[in-house]
Amino acid sequence: MAVDLLLGLQWGDEGKGKIVDVLTSNYNIIARFQGGPNAGHTLEFDGIKHVLRTIPSGIFHKDVINLIGNGVVIDPVVLVKELEGLDKFNIDYKKSLLISRKAHIILPTHRLLDAASEASKGKAKIGSTLKGIGPTYMDKTGRNGLRIGDLELTNWKEKYRNLANKHESMIAHYDVDIQYDLNDLEAEFFDAVKKLKELQFIDSEEYLSQAQKSEKTILAEGAQGSLLDIDFGTYPFVTSSNTTAAGACTGLGIAPNKIKEVFGIFKAYTTRVGSGPFPTELFDKTGETMAKNGHEFGAVTGRPRRCGWLDLVALKYAAEVNGVTQLMMMKGDVLSGFDSLKVCTAYTYKGEEIKHLPYTIEDDSLSPIYTELKGWKEDLTKMTSEDEFPENFKNYIKFIEDHLEIPIKIVSVGPDRKQTIQR
Repeated sequence: MAVDLLLGLQWGDEGKGKIVDVLTSNYNIIARFQGGPNAGHTLEFDGIKHVLRTIPSGIFHKDVINLIGNGVVIDPVVLVKELEGLDKFNIDYKKSLLISRKAHIILPTHRLLDAASEASKGKAKIGSTLKGIGPTYMDKTGRNGLRIGDLELTNWKEKYRNLANKHESMIAHYDVDIQYDLNDLEAEFFDAVKKLKELQFIDSEEYLSQAQKSEKTILAEGAQGSLLDIDFGTYPFVTSSNTTAAGACTGLGIAPNKIKEVFGIFKAYTTRVGSGPFPTELFDKTGETMAKNGHEFGAVTGRPRRCGWLDLVALKYAAEVNGVTQLMMMKGDVLSGFDSLKVCTAYTYKGEEIKHLPYTIEDDSLSPIYTELKGWKEDLTKMTSEDEFPENFKNYIKFIEDHLEIPIKIVSVGPDRKQTIQR
C-alpha cells in the first residue's frame, strides 16, 4: 500500500494540523517524520482549540495509530505536557501513540545551548524558537546524540551525563550570560523520561514496512514548511531538518517509490515568523489587517507573524521540489473585504525578470512583480460548498491553479474542521 504525504509549502504555519485532522478518517496510521516541539499544529473542533507540538495530528481519532518517526527530535518534558493535556479527553495514547527508537532526544542542555548560540549572534540572529532543535540535530549529525532506544539501556544515564557535561563546557565558551539551574531542569527532565517510558517504543521502519504489506493506509505528516528546509529553504534562516518530501523517506524509513499522493498546503497569502527574507511582506495597514483578521501569532512562540501577498514564484518552487499532486488552500476567508489583491508572479532580480527562486532573495537583490486581481466582500466562513463562493474568489483560486498547474482540492474557510470545503 502506498503512503500519502502532507506538508507545508511556505514558511510554516499553513494549517497542516487542521487538514491532517480532516483527512485522518481515511487513514490507519498518521506518521510525523521530522522537526520537534518548534512545530505548532492547531486543531479546532467542538469549540475547543488544541495545539500539538510533537504528537501527530490524528490523535483525536479513536481507531488511528499515531507514530512519531525517527526524523523527529523529542523533548520529553514538552511531550509529557502534551499528553497531560490529552488526559481530559479520555484518549488512550498508551495504545494509539508509538515512538521510534531512533528518534533523538532533546536534553535540557540542548535548550541552553540554543539560547547561548542565538544570544551570541546579536543582530545576526536567525530567529530560533530556542527549543533546542538545532543543537539536537547537530548532535545527531555529529554522532553524539541520545536516542529514544537508549532509554531502554542500563547505561543511558551515563550517556546522558557525558553529553550534558560536554554541552556545559560548550556553553561556557559563549561570551554571553546565560543564567540557569541545571538541577531543576534535570529533575523535570528525568521525571518526564520516566513517564515517557510508559509509552510504546518501536522499530518504526520495520513497523511501517509491515503495515504497508498489510494494506494499512498511511499519511506522513510534515512540520514547518518547505521554505524552511535545511537544503532548499531560505538559508541560513531555516530549520534544522528536511521539511520537504525527501524528509519523509529519511524520517520514517519509507522508500521514495512508496509515496503516492503529495498534499501541499498553503495560505491564500504569505506569512513568516522570525528573521529572514520575505519579498512580498507588507508593512502597511493592509498587512496589519491580514494579521488581525488571520490571528497571525505563532502557535508555539506566540510571536506575531509577518504578513504579505501570495508569492507564486516561491510556491511553485516548493510544489516542484516536493512533487505536489494536490493543493489545499487555507485562510481564504482572511482576504474577504479587500478591494483588490496582489499576487507575485515574477521577480526583478539583479535587473532582470525571473520566474524562479534564485540563490538569494534578500531585499537588496530582488523585488516582486505583481498581478492585481479583484477582491471580494462576502464572508466565506459560513459557506459549505464551492457553489456559494463569490465569483472573484473563484477567479482567485483558478488563477493560482492555472499558474501552478496543480488542482486545489480543499479550500479552508475557517479554523474549525467543519469549515473545510472539498472540491
